[in-house]
Amino acid sequence: MDEISVGDDGVTRCRWGNGTPDYAAYHDDEWGRPVADDNRLFEKLSLEGFQSGLSWLTILRKRSAFRRAFADFDYERVALFGEADVQRLLGDAGIVRHQGKIRSTINNARRSLEVVEEFGSLGALIWSFEPESRSPTTDAATPESAALAKELKRRGFSFIGPTTAYAFMQAMGIVNDHAAGCVVRNAVGEERRLFVRPVPA
Repeated sequence: MDEISVGDDGVTRCRWGNGTPDYAAYHDDEWGRPVADDNRLFEKLSLEGFQSGLSWLTILRKRSAFRRAFADFDYERVALFGEADVQRLLGDAGIVRHQGKIRSTINNARRSLEVVEEFGSLGALIWSFEPESRSPTTDAATPESAALAKELKRRGFSFIGPTTAYAFMQAMGIVNDHAAGCVVRNAVGEERRLFVRPVPA
């Protein structure tokens, strides 16, 4: 099956990016572009956890509500959330009200603080799992995503497995899986070429 298609706007994208206008904007402006900012990395890690069992479109359309609910995914603030916050979030109809995922996000914020204390940034640990240059893949997981998930789980992170880790790596630009012929593949490749990878402090 072809991995690209032409959208209603005449733009050739990865096939999934032409599914809805929400997907097209996300595909063109965000997906695959390299990210070093720890709060954005934490946000995506959290939202990938919330997506489990759901479509990304569902999460994408609720992202603004998630940001309001979780202090704009400032992990230092989320790490301070307590039981009252859990109950507040369980009553927030704008987000996915799943107690396990809510508690996981708070836990992962606390684990992120530990990573930052050791490495200087969350990005320094995450980007250390960047694979060597390769062609795009449609695989759901890779050896690198399995290794990242294993390391995060070892450090106490939850709701993270090889498939979730790989979706996270794709979205945050740790790999460039825009298909050959996609309108933004080369631009994303150039951004990745110029990107300054975070390293341990």
